Amino acid sequence: MAKNEGQIVIKKYANRRLYNTGTSTYVTLDDLAEMVKKGEEFTVQDAKSGEDITHSVLTQIIFEQESKTGNTLLPISFLRQLIGYYGDQMQMVVPSFLEHSMRAFTEQQTQMREQINRAFGETPLGKNLQLPIQMVEEQVRRNTEMFQQAMQMFSPFMKPPAKESRKAEAKDIDELKEQLRAMQSKLDSL
Repeated sequence: MAKNEGQIVIKKYANRRLYNTGTSTYVTLDDLAEMVKKGEEFTVQDAKSGEDITHSVLTQIIFEQESKTGNTLLPISFLRQLIGYYGDQMQMVVPSFLEHSMRAFTEQQTQMREQINRAFGETPLGKNLQLPIQMVEEQVRRNTEMFQQAMQMFSPFMKPPAKESRKAEAKDIDELKEQLRAMQSKLDSL
């Protein structure tokens, strides 16, 4: 594939068509989404001006994925919070925080897969356990709390969560801890 400094170049034409200069073929947003999932690096350039429009095309892919699958990754509360940061003094901090959080989440996901494979190998039991889901949910909760705490440090006037909400979260955390202990006991007995 023809690459520009190690990356595939996709040209976007005025008629909205996307052209992969590496394969000399037209591609769709779904094709670009698959390239992202495979870890292929690419940049998207406006065919006329040469401007890098990768960000807007990736955002468009997310929008289409969110609207067509019915299985959204971005909860409404998160979208509202994200929109609230546009134009805010925190706008500069949010991208690096989100990038760091996603990198940490990916690393932890890899570690969980390795631990499950070490414990159960490639057995159906190892592939179908609820433990990975619970671990991911716990990590998401921790990342969300960390994000909220970081935002409160920079915006001390934000309203803290209601007392009832904190009690419910504490109860959920205790339940998750108990579930993890039970799963650990099961793992240890195997």
